[in-house]
Amino acid sequence: MNKIESSVLPEAFDFIPELEGDFQLKPILNDAGRFTRAELYIPSNEGVLVVNADITEISNWGAENSVELENVIGRLIKSVSSPSISFAGLSLDHPILMGVLNITPDSFHDGGRFANHDLAIAHAIKLLNSGAEILDIGGESTRPGADPISEQEEIDRIAPVIEGLVDEKALISVDTRRAGVMRAALSLGAKIINDVNALSDIGAIEAVKKANASAILVHMQGIPKSMQQSPNYFDAPYEIANFLSKKVSLCEGAGIPRDRLAIDPGIGFGKSDDHNLAILNALPILHGVGVPIVIGVSRKSFIGRLTGTGKTIDRLAGTISATLYAMSQGVQIHRVHDVLEIKQALMIWERIKHGLN
Repeated sequence: MNKIESSVLPEAFDFIPELEGDFQLKPILNDAGRFTRAELYIPSNEGVLVVNADITEISNWGAENSVELENVIGRLIKSVSSPSISFAGLSLDHPILMGVLNITPDSFHDGGRFANHDLAIAHAIKLLNSGAEILDIGGESTRPGADPISEQEEIDRIAPVIEGLVDEKALISVDTRRAGVMRAALSLGAKIINDVNALSDIGAIEAVKKANASAILVHMQGIPKSMQQSPNYFDAPYEIANFLSKKVSLCEGAGIPRDRLAIDPGIGFGKSDDHNLAILNALPILHGVGVPIVIGVSRKSFIGRLTGTGKTIDRLAGTISATLYAMSQGVQIHRVHDVLEIKQALMIWERIKHGLN
């Protein structure tokens, strides 16, 4: 697809309703931190035009063109200007930490550490006591190069842990791609599905809808086994925002309310280091989707490659840095392994930002 950059909005524009989901808006903050300009992505059959313009100019352009375009531009401006206020029953007036708990032998950071169910439950309680408001439990590794396991094996790994945490009144998310695993987890008390396939499995949307559950829609190019071999985008942030916008609309149209949906750009899931950095640099474009943003940078390999730290144990400082940056861009939910350390960093960041009182 062709990408053309400009500072001038097109004088004559033929709005095509079928391309509505391909309009995106990336806010640009001025020195005072105010949203005064933006990059507007304007789709056409020939490609996409990216116009850097004053936000008032963009708004007027939409209004002067057609009611349909005015509505699209108005929705985007409203979404990037007004953060979501809740998700899965949680207020988003503060950063939410989502503690990672992998019941797997092969996850990239903690694989094998919590394969024992008693150890897993004990670690989950530690994450909660450290400040996690969501526990994200995974029974299948989706690290680059990971082999799939059977649905039943995945259920057998996570079910005892979910059951063991019911009395803790924890808000449980399950990291799975399979509708059958979703149904089993939700029946045991899980309230959120965190899916790297964005509810693409047959029956996945219905499983979430029927259980009145919430879902995190994650972008992934390819499959875990081969996703890092040759990821390719012409503009990663724009393409991912498009994908997630359409997924949210699909889920909403199928009966899952928008206030029960969140999105995750999928750092490291079918992305090169350059793609990851471009996505993080352009996080504000995701606010245009109109639902909360989840980010998962914790201990990931791009941090290791950028800093020369091969072992995941040595990537905490990089994780804190990337998480704080995401927070500064309005990301509301942070999926992390090191809850205590990230909680402390976020607390200090907030106190400095808002003062000691």
